[in-house]
Amino acid sequence: MKKILLLVLTLCSYHVTFAQFSRPVSVGVGAGTAFNLTDLATVDYRFGAHIDVDYLITPFISAGLHVQKGTLSGYRMESDFENSYFTFNGNAKVRLGQFLAIPDNYSYYNLQANTFHKILSNVYVGAGIGAIKNDIQHTIAPDYRDAIASQGGEIEQKLDGFELLIPINIGLDIPFGRTLYGPKWAINLNYQHNLTTNDNLDGVINRNNDHYGYISLGVKYGLFQRR
Repeated sequence: MKKILLLVLTLCSYHVTFAQFSRPVSVGVGAGTAFNLTDLATVDYRFGAHIDVDYLITPFISAGLHVQKGTLSGYRMESDFENSYFTFNGNAKVRLGQFLAIPDNYSYYNLQANTFHKILSNVYVGAGIGAIKNDIQHTIAPDYRDAIASQGGEIEQKLDGFELLIPINIGLDIPFGRTLYGPKWAINLNYQHNLTTNDNLDGVINRNNDHYGYISLGVKYGLFQRR
């Protein structure tokens, strides 16, 4: 009985803490640069763009969907590749504000907190799981083909298809448009490091799995604003 009562009190406390938090969904768009970390390792920095939809479980914890389109390319030993990729993932993010001393009344915090504290509260880390759709074109020089074969690797013949992707995010939301129920807008700066479970972002299969980075700048808008 005591455990049940404790659970009810905890839930009630949670409800009071975020009673004025009424913007549970945000949408965002952004663009930036993608760069490969692959066998053809001389890096080209190429354009990428993304769309985000996040459900805010609390003001500082979110679960969301991320869709990204971009290009990876690189070269080595007179060989080169270009991958016009498409990727999507589900992810979760935890912001620093979840661990800071935030007043129980979220409206009071949102109206009274200084700019530095609000920015600090929105530094986040996150991770997820998804897939990447490759569309690779490459030119492999005979000398490089022989060098890969001598290391036990090979040149992949299948240059498209899906593979598993694990994104790791670190970033910052800079909120503005302050209201009683939370910020209406935010500028987002994010670095996403993408791990794959295969070695085929560049069409060259060797000893280590490929991965790539994506640095982006975007803007977010909070939906369902309480009036």
